[in-house]
Amino acid sequence: MAPAGDREGYWGPTTSTLDWCEENYAVTLFIAEFWNTVSNLIMIIPPIFGAIQSIRDGLEKRYIAAYLALTVVGMGSWCFHMTLKYEMQLLDELPMIYSCCIFVYCMFECFKTKSSINYHLLFTLALFSLIVTTIYLKVKEPIFHQVMYGMLVFTLVLRSIYIVTWVYPWLRGLGYTSLTIFLLGFLLWNVDNIFCDSLRNFRKRAPPILGVTTQFHAWWHILTGLGSYLHILFSLYTRTLYLKCRPKVKFLFGIWPMVMFEPQRKH
Repeated sequence: MAPAGDREGYWGPTTSTLDWCEENYAVTLFIAEFWNTVSNLIMIIPPIFGAIQSIRDGLEKRYIAAYLALTVVGMGSWCFHMTLKYEMQLLDELPMIYSCCIFVYCMFECFKTKSSINYHLLFTLALFSLIVTTIYLKVKEPIFHQVMYGMLVFTLVLRSIYIVTWVYPWLRGLGYTSLTIFLLGFLLWNVDNIFCDSLRNFRKRAPPILGVTTQFHAWWHILTGLGSYLHILFSLYTRTLYLKCRPKVKFLFGIWPMVMFEPQRKH
């Protein structure tokens, strides 16, 4: 975590329970953690395109919700790192729980009939979200949030491994790419926390361009944002395969992957 001695800027004293390793207000007085803030763009803009495409394709609403939930996480994280205010921290951390619950619902409903609704699973995930929210607002302990988030991610990992092992082995590339990118982000998140003093000392001596590359919490945003987006694609690909819609991965602007598919043929 960040040492004491950071500058104070436009948003005033820090009230969040977390203050990351990036030097506060080092780039501009209007953004507390500049690189940790702008790195959230990868979680904000691409999922909006994914949601729009999902609406155009007439996909089930849960996949539109998954894309938009990732955008909400990115916007909340932007506000948190820009201000380092406790209220904005909640706007970042709680949607992480809610979005993962949506991802879990999508993954466990991949092999159900079209437009079916699993009310038992919906109730369980809603209750889990409510309990986590209530406890976290009481205890204000980041480790509790991180453990709950980790449980949801672990559930997604197990479900993904089941699908690529026993159902659609040819999706291993997409599934394991998503997982590897996410885990790399988690690794850098830990490096940023554990070696913060060393990273800050290095940035004091290094050229600014080189120093920026050591903003590992920003890399966590980029890699987990990409990994989460690819996970939605994996879930969507699995679902459309089951519905026999002939999905294909195409690249928006020749760069960004999206799932396109042919509607199910009527006989």
